Parts: sequence; structure tokens; C-alpha cells
Amino acid sequence: MSEGILWDFSENTLSKDILNHFGFESSFFPKSQPVFSEHGTLKDTVASRLSLTPNIPVTYKAGDQPNNALSLNVLRPGEIAATAGTSGVIYGVSDRLKYDPQSRINSFAHVNHQHNANRIGVLLCINGAGIFNRWIKNMFGTQHTYETLNLAAADVAVGSEGLLTIPFGNGVERMLGNSLLGAHFHELDFNIHSLGHMVRSTQEGIAFAFRYGLDIMRENEMEPAVIRAGKANMFLSDVFTQSFVNATGLSVELYPCDGSVGAALGAGIGAGIVTEKDLSSNTKALKVIEPIQHNQYEELYQRWKEIVQTHIEKLNERDQLATALKLIN
Repeated sequence: MSEGILWDFSENTLSKDILNHFGFESSFFPKSQPVFSEHGTLKDTVASRLSLTPNIPVTYKAGDQPNNALSLNVLRPGEIAATAGTSGVIYGVSDRLKYDPQSRINSFAHVNHQHNANRIGVLLCINGAGIFNRWIKNMFGTQHTYETLNLAAADVAVGSEGLLTIPFGNGVERMLGNSLLGAHFHELDFNIHSLGHMVRSTQEGIAFAFRYGLDIMRENEMEPAVIRAGKANMFLSDVFTQSFVNATGLSVELYPCDGSVGAALGAGIGAGIVTEKDLSSNTKALKVIEPIQHNQYEELYQRWKEIVQTHIEKLNERDQLATALKLIN
């Protein structure tokens, strides 16, 4: 209910303001109970269709990102889960009841939130992430796999010899104030840049988008202490992972898990056969990647950010002009 902006955290109940505004009856909503508890049992008709045993207790509920965070043992303030699939997500945990005045991020109850111990999930989405990497792969033919593209990118120096990429080609970006910025290659030189440059620049651009998002979270008093991610999707690329780490200045721990592991763990906690202590003892990182001191990425990121902000200013000017012309007409 908190993900639907229906929860009043100060009163620890459904928001009367929201219900009254939309004319919702409180009886429309099911009884609120802890995330890790028995919410019902599997009906016979459903069990037969799924080839499962009837009356299995349903002991956990969560959205995809809180679920992924649980799989990575991201439960305490300052811990962050990152995913870099078609879109990218930064999901952190805070103990403060805060919100972003510009609505660039979502805040809602994390799986272990309690009235006397705030655990707020703070989510920022980047629409244009791995989909750009996939677009590059599709554009250059079936002879390429993600592995061959990653190898080509690894042969290119940091900074892609001046080629900078803006990755926002998958629709409006909420973290950019709902700007439809699009994707761009900047300073493309036909005499220098190859496929490897384009791949590396794309992956660096996606990493810079994550840095941009993390800075928004910092503006909202989130202080990242550790980033955890499943070793999947973009994090299978060493180029992307190194770019991500050095652009954000934060270490990344990679784990052999995904949201399905979180679902199993959550059900186990709800059924009383798994504890939070078990999560800590059984969650082992495959690898920890540390940022390199005095690397080039800060300078590259600032150049990238300047291009992004210039594009946003131009879009805003265009929109203001269009509004003015409509008023004149």
C-alpha cells in the first residue's frame, strides 16, 4: 500500500487524506499485516493448475526491487542494491521518513520496516540502461555476443578516446524531471572510433547515469555505504563494473543471486524457518570491486553531466516557447 502512496507513516495506517480525496472506502482494502506472515493458503483449484500441494501457506509479499534487495541482504540504512538490466535501478534503505520534492525517486516501506524502526526503501529508476547495450548488439549483427562486445570494449582505453554517450533512449526519464532526452553519441570521429569505442562509451554512459542517480539520492540525505548487485546483466561486463565503481566512488559487492532467491528467503522468514541472522551468514560475495584512487572518471563524468544539463535546458526552453506560442494563438 505504501508503494501506491496509500500509507500514512506518521499514523501507521491507511492515509485518510488519500482515501477522502479519491472517495475510497477503507473497506476496499485488505487488513494490513506484517510482510513476513501468513496471508492465506493456496486454493485447491490453483494448486492443481500449478502442480503444487493445496493449502501451502503464502508467507511473504513484496515488489521486485524490495525482493531483490532482500536476496542481497540489503536491509540496513546505507545499504544499496543495484540492478542493471533493460532499465537500471538503485534501491537503497533509509531510516528517515523523507521524500524528494521533485518526485525523482520513490520512497516506501521496505520488507523489514516497522513502526518503531523505520526501514524505508528509496528507489530510483534509469530507463535507458542495458537496453542501449542490447541496441548496440542488435545493430552490429548476429555474429556478436555480449561476450565479444565486452572484449572489444576492454581493448579500448578509459574515456573511449573522447567519445561520450548519453543513454536515455528508452523514454521519459523521471530522474531528469520527465525529460525525453533521447540517446546521443558526442564527438564521434570516423577516423578513430570503432565498435569497441562505441560499446565502451555506451557502458561508461550508463555508469554515469547511475552516478547521476546516486547523487540525487545523496541530495535526499541517503548516505550510501555499500552497493550490492547480482552478477548478472550489465554487471557481467568488467568494463561496465569498473566504470560503475570508479564513477560512483563506491565499492560493489557481486553475488550469485537474483529476485527469485529473495522470494524463497522471504517465504522462509514468513514461515519461521529462516532468520535475518541466516541471511547475514549465508550471503557471501563472489567478488568485491574497489574504486581506483585518482582515476579519470570524475573528469569524464563532469563533462558528461554538462552535456546532459545543456540538453535539458534546451528542452525546457523549447517547451516554454511552445507554451508561449499556444497562449498567443
